[in-house]
Amino acid sequence: EAVAAEWMLEFACSCLCRHFAEQSGAEFQRWRDVAQALINGLSQIPPHQKKTVYLCQLLIRIAQGKSLGLHFENDKRISPLESALSVWTLLEKEEIKLGKLHEDIRLLIQIQIVAVYMENRYFKEAAEVLERLFTDSESDKPLRVKLATVIKTKDPYVPLLQSFSYSLLISKIKSYIELFMKENETNFLIQEATKQVASKGLEATAWPNRPLEVNENDKRGLETKQRFVLSIILLRDVLGQMQNCCLDVDSSLFWMYINCLLGLNNMKNVEKKGVSLACSRKRQRWTPQEDLELKSGVREFGVGNWTKILVHGNFSNRTSVMLKDRWRTLSR
Repeated sequence: EAVAAEWMLEFACSCLCRHFAEQSGAEFQRWRDVAQALINGLSQIPPHQKKTVYLCQLLIRIAQGKSLGLHFENDKRISPLESALSVWTLLEKEEIKLGKLHEDIRLLIQIQIVAVYMENRYFKEAAEVLERLFTDSESDKPLRVKLATVIKTKDPYVPLLQSFSYSLLISKIKSYIELFMKENETNFLIQEATKQVASKGLEATAWPNRPLEVNENDKRGLETKQRFVLSIILLRDVLGQMQNCCLDVDSSLFWMYINCLLGLNNMKNVEKKGVSLACSRKRQRWTPQEDLELKSGVREFGVGNWTKILVHGNFSNRTSVMLKDRWRTLSR
């Protein structure tokens, strides 16, 4: 299980990197939940996976960097970007050689921590975070003085903040991702999936951006694949309703495995008689009963354990992502 969890974490990190670079929000959020569940399941971080874990945490925080109401630390004063800076410090410690790109990213995160508060007119908080960000070292002094001057102007559109924008930070993070992916091309699950695709001649079905050309043999393969995915969906739903089950349905790894199987098969549009049977659910309103189930689940299992809450709660066609988003709405 530990080995499988390592493979899945590496794969989840690869997916996070790809979807972050492509700015595909929905897919990024899906793999964000997978990565977080896997990381939460670690009793300790294996030394060889520290960079992987830190990069996942960094991307998750950068993606939510402008959401000041969201907290990743116990200290509610710490914004997502300030938390990202702490993770970036850990990530830098794992690097053999620090280059200009590392310096640029650190500088951009520091400036944007202040800029985001400025954009939201939280000038007092911007001044407070400045005190936390910088030490009294001489190397930090020039930037600290510039940012202090910017805060006094109470103008979020000054040239300094515009020159070191959030979009530039995203661009630099993408450059770092490219380097990371080149250094970590030996992902076991990607290698095995590539072999499987090649051996089955399924290249056309595996990559949605390529033209779909399917012969009779491929059609039979697709039908088998559809039956497989539908079986997994049924298995997930049945186990979710069972009170006494020989399988450990509380295991985060078990549920991440099931959801990964659904996601990896790229069968969002599996249809029968024109009705979608896969993961693309229609948006539906939350009922008062579902809200009560969610609150009860949070009381029992705690915030963040969305998979357990989903399994033990009585929800209608929901996912762990939906539970998390709904809790965020209720918490407001």
